[in-house]
Amino acid sequence: QVQLVESGGGLVQAGGSLRLSCSASGRTGGRYSRGWFRQARGKEREFVAAINRSGDTTYYGESVNGRLTISRHNAENTIYLQMNSLKPEDTATYLCAAGVYGPALTESNVSQARTYDYWGQGTQVTVSS
Repeated sequence: QVQLVESGGGLVQAGGSLRLSCSASGRTGGRYSRGWFRQARGKEREFVAAINRSGDTTYYGESVNGRLTISRHNAENTIYLQMNSLKPEDTATYLCAAGVYGPALTESNVSQARTYDYWGQGTQVTVSS
């Protein structure tokens, strides 16, 4: 089993930056795919970014356009989402995901929630205009 805990959310003005973190615990041995999704109030979950099991491939959603960057700290089983030039449209609950038992990430499955089998509780990001 894997437990995921997000942190780093908060309130920021448009144009500002935030760095989200997601720490994983409970499972030892090997690496697994990691991702970020976000869900605004009343809207469906949206894929943001992901990194594959080996850490050599990253994926981004269409709405990111260079403003967000995913990375991982292997020694601490932690991934990060660096968010720059934030916009009010980025306001959402950001959810950390892990694909432990699911398939390896591909261009076709990376944005699908069903690809991942563990989820954190989320951290709120609010961008004011």
